[in-house]
Order: sequence, then C-alpha cells, then structure tokens
Amino acid sequence: MFKHIEDFVATWQHETAATLRTLEMLTDESLSQQITSENRTLGRLAWHLVQTVHEMPTRTGLSFEGPREDEPVPTSAADIAAAYKRTSQGLLDAVQSSWKDENLQHLSEMYGEQWPNGLTLDILVKHEIHHRGQMTVLMRQAGLRTPDLYGPTKEQWAEFGMPAPVI
Repeated sequence: MFKHIEDFVATWQHETAATLRTLEMLTDESLSQQITSENRTLGRLAWHLVQTVHEMPTRTGLSFEGPREDEPVPTSAADIAAAYKRTSQGLLDAVQSSWKDENLQHLSEMYGEQWPNGLTLDILVKHEIHHRGQMTVLMRQAGLRTPDLYGPTKEQWAEFGMPAPVI
C-alpha cells in the first residue's frame, strides 16, 4: 500500500514506461492473438489495461480523461498505446494535483469493499504487471519480440553474444 504520493509517482512512472514499451511492440495483426477462443485476445487484454487505469482510480473520486468501460477494443495497436499514454499520464497528473499523502489513507468503495486509496493504487500497479506478463506470452505466440521488463530478453542475450540463461 502506498503511503506517500512520491512513492506512487516513482513506481507508476517506472511501470507505465514498461507497459508502454510493451504496447508499442504490438502490431495490428497481433491484436487477435489468443490462447483459445474462450480467452481474451491480446488486443482485448491491452485495452483492458487502458480502461482499468481510468476505471479503478475514478472510483476514489479522482477525475481525469480515459476510455469508458463500454468502449470497444481499437483495431489499431498504435491507438491502444496512445490511449494508454494519455490515460496513465492523466492518472499521474490527477494524483499529484488532487491528493496529498493523507488522501492515500481515505477509504473508497471498491467492488463492494472499502479500500484505502493507497491500496487501490498499489493493486492497480500489480494488476498492470499481472496482465503485462500475460501479454508477453501472447506476444511470443504471435511471433513478436517482447520488451525487456525486469531483465534482458532472449534476443538481448543473443545481441550481447551470450546464450540466454536456462531457468
């Protein structure tokens, strides 16, 4: 749970940069990639991230621009990445301009429960990391290169002239 705005800002800037790198590697063709017909497509998963960046924090009373929950998945990967960039920056700006550290302790209704706002922001970050991991699997299945998130990718190891570690 975040207790200081500056801690959220640092984490959010780091994680949104990683998510944006991921989204920018998608292609329009890759958006239809899915494991089975009963699972989300890569495009739907990416759009879910964008929508949640707006949906969760607005439940706390924060106000900023973002896509509605009923907006359809764009057919352009570039449009998804651009919407993510705008929405994630909008959240950051809203938190910095509207809240002080004590607002992180305030309770807000979140899916039938009362969560401190600092917990909501922490869960939002973890939600993004979770789905970004799912996206990298679908990206590999679609034949795309994945971004370095918390360390080098297999392609980067090869570019370093080294074999990727086997784990």
